[in-house]
Amino acid sequence: MESDIEFYGFLISRYEYEEIDKISKYLFQRTKHRPTIGIICGSGLGGLADLLTDKDVFKYETIPNFPVSTVSGHSGCLVFGYLRGVCLIAMKGRFHPYEGYPMAKCAMPVRLMKLMGVKTLIVTNAAGGLNKGYNVGDIMIIKDQINLPAFAGNSPLRGVNDDRWGVRFPAMNDAYNKDLMKIAKHCAQELKIDRFMREGVYVMTGGPSYESVAEVKFLSNYGDAVGMSTCHEVTVAHHCGLKVVGFSLITNKCVSDYNTKEVANHEEVIQAANERAKDFERLIESLVEKCNKYEEFLNKRKSINVTNGH
Repeated sequence: MESDIEFYGFLISRYEYEEIDKISKYLFQRTKHRPTIGIICGSGLGGLADLLTDKDVFKYETIPNFPVSTVSGHSGCLVFGYLRGVCLIAMKGRFHPYEGYPMAKCAMPVRLMKLMGVKTLIVTNAAGGLNKGYNVGDIMIIKDQINLPAFAGNSPLRGVNDDRWGVRFPAMNDAYNKDLMKIAKHCAQELKIDRFMREGVYVMTGGPSYESVAEVKFLSNYGDAVGMSTCHEVTVAHHCGLKVVGFSLITNKCVSDYNTKEVANHEEVIQAANERAKDFERLIESLVEKCNKYEEFLNKRKSINVTNGH
């Protein structure tokens, strides 16, 4: 069951393996779909889930022991279905630590995806542009991350490790799959949207407040985009063996001038996401199709190696 335990003075709320397994079995009994790719839809990007056909939709509040999304722009449902013939599971709305949820609970759906057969995770988010060369509407392929909450010990992997998920000390230098990043760039070129594609480092802060001018100046030395999600999900995904590719939609420029009257706000984030949504959706559609072919290639190569005794 979900449990609260004391660990070095911290109260940790987490899900045991068996509890997540129960949730997966509950869903398996209610959908015929068996997904191989998972998508987490960021603020204003829930339209990605609407692209699926032959859908089964489960509102979060109807799933036993599942958190509930409380943020505007996050609908709050799991969607199973097909996109270009590939079976997917999409989170239409994610969970954030600033909503009051422990980090492990925010990332729990990633482990659920793992138990449901997902091999590849596509994470998306709306982010502020730290890099002064970025424009609102740019799409950044995430090449690496800086997980600031984890710097303070607030990691989704904190607590007793269950080896059924992964090793105690996972390396994170290869958390974002380089092959999938190349595929994403190829998709953008084919769709002729590479002119506003970027590649950079995503920084996660705790939120819900936006960054101060001093914080923006500090973070811009190390990252290209900043937001309040994603890093804990990617950490858990990598820990349990999923291949990950991630994208940040730049929905606002971070305020780095003390004299400006501009202020960051959630409404402009949603508006910018809506304006770039169609291009983003086309990119994800193409990526899903090619990720599936890439997975088939890896399985075929693995089968050949096993046959040859390697």
